[in-house]
Amino acid sequence: MTARRYLFYIAHNYSFEILRPLQQKIWANGDEVKWLAIGQEVNLSYFQSNESVLSSIDDARAYNPNASFAPGNEIPSFIPGLKIQVFHGLEWKKKGHFVIRDFFDLYCTHGPATTSRFNTLAQKHGFFDVVETAWPKLDYLFTSPAMPIKDNLHAQEKKIILYAPTFSPTLTSAPALFDEIKRLSEQKNYHWLIKFHPKMATQWIEQYKTLIKDNVQIIETSSINELLQTADIMVSDTSSVIGEFSLLNKVTVSLNNKEPGDYLVNIQTADQLEPAIERALNPSKELKTAIKAYADDLHPYQDGQAAQRILSATENILIHGKKAKKSKPLNLFRNLKQRKKLKYWAI
Repeated sequence: MTARRYLFYIAHNYSFEILRPLQQKIWANGDEVKWLAIGQEVNLSYFQSNESVLSSIDDARAYNPNASFAPGNEIPSFIPGLKIQVFHGLEWKKKGHFVIRDFFDLYCTHGPATTSRFNTLAQKHGFFDVVETAWPKLDYLFTSPAMPIKDNLHAQEKKIILYAPTFSPTLTSAPALFDEIKRLSEQKNYHWLIKFHPKMATQWIEQYKTLIKDNVQIIETSSINELLQTADIMVSDTSSVIGEFSLLNKVTVSLNNKEPGDYLVNIQTADQLEPAIERALNPSKELKTAIKAYADDLHPYQDGQAAQRILSATENILIHGKKAKKSKPLNLFRNLKQRKKLKYWAI
């Protein structure tokens, strides 16, 4: 059988960790994959020597992929093939997670929390399929090694706190928590790992860099799995990484989470951070139970086979066609915006 051609359409560095498990499965099946990086927010140095990178949209069209996978919300219609949405995070509370933008043929959902909503939307719109596959980024979550510092810090009886705020100006905790994190980093026996979202405002990144010392590190990497494995607890807000951390049965302290649940230690003000950290480091049985229930609803899969399920769902459509009966809308306005954004006007 002729090898399938797949395209990874990316615009942000977080895409690498999401799509590489899928790439490994594609290669194992004897198929082909190429990457197309759009915009200025992808660090091209993150590409590995064995990865094939296209230089332009024209090259992507000439490649003529059977299917394209996107962790983002958009992919232009003038790229051939099926369009598969694999999502950039687990956090369904953020604005826009359930917005249907008419770009995709298949939505690969992560668990019951999102599958039921997308099934309802599929019935309403009638032009896309929904398959619960789990999230490929998490195929390696449970096997990723912790950072080398972990044993050493625990030997020093230092607890490791990961601070991972979201970037959204209306949701981020970065401004509100700076002074308190500064105070705790100077007075408490904690080791802080700080990981910013790729879209975080530069002013906050620069301000937090002033905290760097022996017990404060800012981690600049496209991978977060090893940080999740390393940290004892996490501090955040309404970031999608909360879901990933919860899958490891670990506690998150959140500041003004958009929809706080009993699986979080949610606080309203910065002065509540210190006691909340103590509670997170000594979780009650009820808190542990709530975290497990949340994780099971969000992403019940721990078998490392999300990438394979995504490929199987894609292959099923390529062979048998979509279950959805309606044709995908022309989506003229959004596709025009894509052309303007990408400065691409070829027919």
